[in-house]
Amino acid sequence: MEIVVCVKVVPKVEQVRLDPITKTVDRTSAENELNDADKNAVEAALQLKDRYGSRVTVLSMGPLFFEPLLKLCVAMGADDAILLSDKAFAGADTYATSYVLAQAIKRLRPDIILCGESTSDSGTAQVPPQIAEWLGYPNISYVSHISIEDRVVVAKRTVKGGYEVVKVPLPVVMSVELGSNTPRFPDFKRKRWAEREFKITIWTANDLELDLNLTGKTGSKTEVIELHPIAPPQRLRKFLEGSEEEKARAIIKIIRESKG
Repeated sequence: MEIVVCVKVVPKVEQVRLDPITKTVDRTSAENELNDADKNAVEAALQLKDRYGSRVTVLSMGPLFFEPLLKLCVAMGADDAILLSDKAFAGADTYATSYVLAQAIKRLRPDIILCGESTSDSGTAQVPPQIAEWLGYPNISYVSHISIEDRVVVAKRTVKGGYEVVKVPLPVVMSVELGSNTPRFPDFKRKRWAEREFKITIWTANDLELDLNLTGKTGSKTEVIELHPIAPPQRLRKFLEGSEEEKARAIIKIIRESKG
């Protein structure tokens, strides 16, 4: 069974700045890391590998300096890593991003495609279902547990007020819920091997024979009109004195005043 895990390298949120001229997020001064929910997706894939003998390939889109973080996924246990890197991909929104990822996935022909539920730098949760739409595959979102029965996925997914169990025949696209598992630490020897010897496969737009009208900023369906930084809420600390009854009355008064 072949599994592809789509991962995104994101800037540390607390270090990003907004560029009012280009109307984009300035990531130049921010450190990069693997998106947290995508780590859960990698772990979910590796658990399937442990149980069913699957082969796991990590897939990402971005510049070449993302390679070390993809090697971290290999150190965790992934069998291969592919980076989609081309200037033609720059400025892509979720639509253009999902197109490029889907075309790469078509070449790999996996049984299961896993993604994190959303990314910390945008939080749209749009890419997994968009990939499914490009591929014509079913999509299951917010998955917390996966098992396989006779080429049928049995997925437990979180819904409001509880959970539901969904059965879908392969192939399928699933987004893994943030925090649904604990990503494993890389084995030290495998980590050294991945850093020193493992070669990441690079695919360009030409390699994938893409329609450039559907990639990057040209292929994007959304346009950012304005960006506004949100100031953190002001917090006022106040110590209450008196008896328990007096403190309770004071709290009620504060709540009423805050509501106007």
